[in-house]
This record gives sequence, structure tokens and C-alpha cells, in this order.
Amino acid sequence: MTDETPPLLAAGGYGQWLAALKTRFRQVQLKAAVAVNTELLQFYWELGADIVQRQDGQAWGSGFLEKLSHDLRAEFPHVQGFSRRNLERIRQWHQYWAGDAAIATQLVSQLTAIPWGHNLAIVSKCRSHAEALYYVQQTQMHGWSRAVLTHQIESGLWQREGQAISNFERTLPAPQSDLAAQVLKDPYVFDFLSLAPEHTERELERALLDHITQFLLELGTGFAYIGRQVPLQVGEREFFPDLLFYHARLHCYVVVELKTVDFEPEFAGKLNFYLKAVDEQMRGAGDAPTIGLLLCKSKDRLVAEYALSDMHKPLGVASYQLAHELPQDLRDKLPSIEALEEQLREAACDDQAPPRGRKA
Repeated sequence: MTDETPPLLAAGGYGQWLAALKTRFRQVQLKAAVAVNTELLQFYWELGADIVQRQDGQAWGSGFLEKLSHDLRAEFPHVQGFSRRNLERIRQWHQYWAGDAAIATQLVSQLTAIPWGHNLAIVSKCRSHAEALYYVQQTQMHGWSRAVLTHQIESGLWQREGQAISNFERTLPAPQSDLAAQVLKDPYVFDFLSLAPEHTERELERALLDHITQFLLELGTGFAYIGRQVPLQVGEREFFPDLLFYHARLHCYVVVELKTVDFEPEFAGKLNFYLKAVDEQMRGAGDAPTIGLLLCKSKDRLVAEYALSDMHKPLGVASYQLAHELPQDLRDKLPSIEALEEQLREAACDDQAPPRGRKA
């Protein structure tokens, strides 16, 4: 790559714009010691707008970004963000959000408040502005690392949050009921577990606790683990709910019951009983009513709604998955287990056969 400027760029005032760009970036570098990420991304946002404007309005061709990358890196050799690839990402990032002017003008302060890598993950993986905005705001609120953010996007948190069936609207006051509904999701994805298809409830419980960090991440922000099979004395008998949590934002206990079968109405009655016992024996003066979550292998939505309709304690019902299921169109294109086994047998036979042209 040479420093020679193509005639079209020279005619379009490239030199003057490049000089101004260098000055602006030096100013950003001075401010970066105070607010590195915000100032740098604000610069990226303005740079993206400049690139789009000049490529569209002044017809600067495909060699423009290569030339710009070379010149900026020559001036700022220790800056990593001026590769041609990153300049292209800056342009795409700006175009992604600037397509909706109303959103863009309000969002810049939020976009520049999260790291650049997080921004790239969001715009590359989200299919809509609404979904992307959700992850921008959740990253700000919870301080997610890029790995956690990527996991949440790929697990479809936006589509799952608030989807559990519940009676919260009827059993909790309005502010608490809205927040509680958002805390629960459906389905829960436990793809970090390795369990046989016909696993038991105790096997599921032990596996979740063996992976408590991933389990808490999937439950969501605010959950604190209290214990498993915590004894509740009622009369002369002891009862043992599967898992007990406390939720910091809801300020209440959360009882989680695990069922490896389809939802049955009697499950709600038993969990309702556990909530009554926890409220009587463990709930403090500053605690909100205890919430129950039934995690079942699957459920009939109407049956679950019927079962919860006359319950007086706040209950939610959701399903869980041990792994992501492939869409049907992809499953139809993949070989069956039998076909794969046959291919493996043929490969083993080929390995044992003598090489061609030689005697066995």
C-alpha cells in the first residue's frame, strides 16, 4: 500500500478531512484517561457517520477504507482500532443503529457506555433493534462480560424472559408482580448438563448444583442459593422442597420444584403448600411473599393456567431444556444415528483392508 492518494479522493477533500480527523482523535486520546470507553466509542460513532457520508455522498470507492486505515495507523501506530476490518465494523455499527433515526439519537449515550466488543456482539447476533436494545440495556444494568452477553444472546434470553405462566398479577401487588413476571423465563436452557434422556429428579437436582454457577446465570441476576431439601416442619411431619433461593431485587424467598415429567395440576398444590410453610417459618418482616417456580419437562399451557387460577400463593410454571434443539429443516438434512453408525463401520472396514496394489 502506498501513500499516494487516488485522484477521486483528492478531489473530494480527503486530505483536509484526514487532517481534521487526526486532530479529533488526538483530543480523544487526551480525554481517554478519564473515560476511555465512552470517549473512544463516541469517536467511533462520529467516524462511522463520516465514513457512511463520504462513501455515499462523495462516491469514495472500496479503496477508501484501506487508504484510511493505512494513514491512521501510520500516524497512530500503537492504536489497535484502525485496521481496515475494524473500520468496516465501525461503519456497519453506525449503519445498524442509524437506520432508525429516532432510536439512534436517544441511544448513543447507552451504546458508548458498554465496551466495543459487546457492541459488536450485539449487532452481529441480534435480528432486530428491539432485541439489540434489550441486550444493550441488560449489559449496562448487570455489567455482563462479553462471554456472558454472548451466552445470553445465543440462548435467546430476550425471547424467553417473562414467558413463564404465572398467577403473579392476581397474587402480588402491581410493582412486585410485574418485576416477578420478568424474573421468570420459559423455557430454561440447561445445555451445560450431561444427563441421560430418562434422568430422575434427584439426578437433575444434583447436576444443577454441581454446576451452580451456570445454573445461577441461567436463573438470572438476583438469585442467591440458600440450600437443597431444606426441611420444613409442619405438624409432626417434615417436608423437603427441592431448592430454595432468595432474590435480592424481589426481596423474597423463591422455592424451585423440579419435575422431569409433564406438568400435572397436583404439582401446583404441593408447591403452594411449601410456600405457605416458608412464609410462616422463614419469611421476615421486610420480606415480600415467597414465590414458587415449577420447572417441568413440558407443559400444556391451558392446564397450567387452570391449575394456577385458584391458587392464593404466587406460582410460576416453566419448562426446561437440556440442550438446544435443531430446527426441523436442519434435522431433516442431517444423517440419522443409524446412518452415522453405518459410515463408521464402513470406515473401520476400510482401515483394516490391505492397501491396493499390495498383497494381504
